Amino acid sequence: MRHAETVTFGGSALNRAAELRGTEAQAALQAHPSAKTTLFWRGKPLVQDQADEAQGLAWVDLDHPALGRAADSLVFLGLNEKKEPLFLADISIWEPEELPETLNAFLDPSQQVHPALTNGEYFAELRAVMTQLSARDAELAATGRGLLEWHRTHGYCATCGAASNMAMAGWQRNCPACNRSHFPRTDPVVIMLITHGNKVLMGRSHAWPEGMYSLLAGFVEPGETLEAAVRREVFEESGIRVGQVRYLASQPWPFPASLMFGCAGEALNEAIAIDPKEIEDALWVSREEMLDVFEGVHPEIKPARKGAIAHFLLENWLANHLE
Repeated sequence: MRHAETVTFGGSALNRAAELRGTEAQAALQAHPSAKTTLFWRGKPLVQDQADEAQGLAWVDLDHPALGRAADSLVFLGLNEKKEPLFLADISIWEPEELPETLNAFLDPSQQVHPALTNGEYFAELRAVMTQLSARDAELAATGRGLLEWHRTHGYCATCGAASNMAMAGWQRNCPACNRSHFPRTDPVVIMLITHGNKVLMGRSHAWPEGMYSLLAGFVEPGETLEAAVRREVFEESGIRVGQVRYLASQPWPFPASLMFGCAGEALNEAIAIDPKEIEDALWVSREEMLDVFEGVHPEIKPARKGAIAHFLLENWLANHLE
C-alpha cells in the first residue's frame, strides 16, 4: 500500500539515535538544557488537551518533582528534529487517592491527575487517546508503553533466573549473574483481510464487548512465513482455506507488545466452521453491509475501533485503496 505508513503508531520517522544509548552519551544528553521527559503511569501516557479537540503527550523537565526515584531510570526515546533529547519515566509507584474499578479493563475511561502536575496534564488509557495524537506522539507513546511493559514482565534473567538490570538507556537488560544480555521483545501477529467476491471475513473473540467484530488475527509461530501464518490461522479459526496472500501494511500494537502484519488473502471456500475454542463467531460481511457498519447503523456489528489496523484495512478495502 502506497500510504501504509499513515497507520496509527507508525510513520513519524523518529530518530531513535541508538548510537547514543551508552552511559557517557546518556550523561551528556540528560544534561542538555532542552532535554524533556514524558511520563507513564501503569501503562497510561501523560497527555494534555490541545486545540481542535486533539491531545498530545505532556513533557516535563528531568528534575520535575513528579519523577521522584524514576529520575534514576530514564528511558531514552530519541532525538526530535531540533536534536532535543526525549526521555520516558515510569512513575507507576505513585498511588493516587482512588483506584478506579476500570483500571486495566479493555478500555479504561478513567483519568488520573498527579498532584505535582498543574498544567492540565493527566494520565489516560492509550487506546482512548491514540487517534487524537500526532504521528510523532503516537509513535513515542507506543514505543514507551511497549518498552515499559517489557521491563515490567522481564525483570529476571531467562537463562539463570537472577534479577537483571536495565542497561543501554532502557533498551537492554543485563544479568549480573551469568552476563547474559536481553533485548525488548516484539511478537509478530498477522491480521487478515480475507475476501470472497464482494464479502470480507469478520470474527469476534469471546471476551470482546457486545457487537465488536474484527478481522481474524493470530501470532506467527516459529519457522512460519507470514503467508503460512495467515493460511493456518484463518483455517484454524473459521475453516476457510486461503489461496493467494499478500502483505499490505504493518502497525506496532503495544497491547502489550506486538507488531501487526496486515495481509490480504483470497478465500477458496465460503462455508464457515468455527473452532469455538479459538473464536466465538465468524461471518461474511458484504461491502454494502460494511458501509452500514462504518456509519454505525448496522443492527449487529459495531464499527472497528479507529486507530487499529483492522479499521485501517477495512476502510481502504471499502475505498478500493489496497494497492
